Amino acid sequence: MQDAPTHQLPRVALSHGDFNGIGYEVMLKTFSDARMFEMLTPILYGQSKAFAYYKKNFGMESPNYALTRDVRQAGTGKFNIINIVENELKIEPGAATELSAEMSVVSMKKAVEDLRNGLVDALVMAPDSPIVAQSNLNYLFSHFKDTQPLRLMVNDMMRIALATDDLPLEKALAQIDSTFLVSKLATLSEALKKDFGINAPKIAVMGFNPHVTVDGDDKVLKAVGEAQRKGLMTFGPFTVSQLFVNGQWKKYDAVLAMYYDQGVFPLKLMAFGGSAYYWAGLPVVCTAPMHGPAFDIVNTNTASPDSYRKAVYLARDIVTSRKAQ
Repeated sequence: MQDAPTHQLPRVALSHGDFNGIGYEVMLKTFSDARMFEMLTPILYGQSKAFAYYKKNFGMESPNYALTRDVRQAGTGKFNIINIVENELKIEPGAATELSAEMSVVSMKKAVEDLRNGLVDALVMAPDSPIVAQSNLNYLFSHFKDTQPLRLMVNDMMRIALATDDLPLEKALAQIDSTFLVSKLATLSEALKKDFGINAPKIAVMGFNPHVTVDGDDKVLKAVGEAQRKGLMTFGPFTVSQLFVNGQWKKYDAVLAMYYDQGVFPLKLMAFGGSAYYWAGLPVVCTAPMHGPAFDIVNTNTASPDSYRKAVYLARDIVTSRKAQ
């Protein structure tokens, strides 16, 4: 690991995702607020000409940017850009092209390199198509093979973790046993302490079945018991209606859902404002907005920056929490 300079503000790397999507738009809208630069130093691994193109397209006067070749020279109080390629990129708004996918991968690799070397404190991924986004995540995870990343969905109201990540229900069922779940609960509990500053986190665990019974959710029930014996404050299993209909989830610091739909639907239906992804269990901090490149609305100036802004805030807050320990 290279020697990293000491900075008072968190230094947050920004990948540029698919530059034909809404990534540059939500990024511009987020950092058009000058107060953002009082909280962190952003460094975009992207293309200054693409940044200037979208900025002009939306008639935005801010933010101004500064080019740098070395992340260690990135200045505070400004939007820094490291050009990942020198030649001008062909921008085709609304189209998923081979070039835009390739440049997303290049951006991610350069940002991850500096993240691993401690030259930046966190990484915020911009929106990508699902296949490219997963490929980029797999690249990040490949550098930390002894870890078990756990995806959390976070907003100002709730935190929901996914025991299995975006798998068909049949495959999710086959993957889960009590040992698997106890490991996920341990990762979640540690993240709540380390990354969110919660000393004694309480975790609600969801069951698989609409009507939880001992026979129907024995693996989950066994995992909850084993986790409790290990000193983890875990409770459940609960059904969706038990947790979310009457607001029982508010009694807990996080919820562990068994599969993707079980976790994402309550969050999207009940939570207002921006929500973001965070991958717990890694030695580095990585977040992303909870949406894709939205090719159908590119260049219409209608993309909401709420989710991307939340991803930036979340990265900054987790870095701050880790440094305080």
